Amino acid sequence: MTATAPRLDWQFQLLDLRPSRPQPILVPAPPPVEPGQSAAVSRLRAALDPAVAARLLNGSELIRALQKSRREEVIPTTLEPLDALLAGGLLRGKVVEVVSRRSTGRFAVAMSALAAATSTGEAAALIDLGDHFDPQLGEAAGIDLRRLLWIRPKTLKEAVMSTEMITATGFQLVVLDVGLHPIRGRRVPGAAWVRLARTAESHGAAMLISSPYPLTGTASEAVVKSGGMRVKWLGQGRAPRLLAGVKTSFVLEKHRHIKPGTAASLELAER
Repeated sequence: MTATAPRLDWQFQLLDLRPSRPQPILVPAPPPVEPGQSAAVSRLRAALDPAVAARLLNGSELIRALQKSRREEVIPTTLEPLDALLAGGLLRGKVVEVVSRRSTGRFAVAMSALAAATSTGEAAALIDLGDHFDPQLGEAAGIDLRRLLWIRPKTLKEAVMSTEMITATGFQLVVLDVGLHPIRGRRVPGAAWVRLARTAESHGAAMLISSPYPLTGTASEAVVKSGGMRVKWLGQGRAPRLLAGVKTSFVLEKHRHIKPGTAASLELAER
């Protein structure tokens, strides 16, 4: 019994080496790039005066210097009494803690700071353990939702871990609101707040902690206590009463460079 083998010449068309067909040309490998500055830049620096050479920047250094020079050292909360207590606002690279048993006053501070940062083009993050944020109310307060990252952790440990990771990615304002007492999840060790402070400092981010009682200890640059809120109403007797305004107070309980004990009041009136 015999069998006819099929022709296989069509399978080897790619290997046809006849001169009439153009031959592929391999692209040479790129030359190796040596780390550090080039020899030409080194010779240029050596030829300059040492005082001038010390201030000479390469391209990447120049870009970083320009970015840093264009940014203000503080991110204002736009609440003038509070900014006055903090010498202008939330300092970049530092942790500021706002403490109050009631969440209304301190959460209003967080919303105002987020609105101030996002409206100027900064990227901001809100770690909302208390689950108090309402996107519609936030947008009405001036927050650019396109520049806001909203994170809703389940426990305090998850909230602290999220804050540390988000700060390391380059967000310029990071707000952690831990909600009302009792805080969900067990308290984290003091070293966790120290790590947050170091992360904020190394990445130049302003960090705001909103809590019902002090949590950060020595890791924070400043601690501001928000007092009780007094509500002003219009109308007497049986007439319908209308909300006319809200008044609250702030006390600087701790600051590394400002004498504590200074107080300021904030009144929000209905127009």
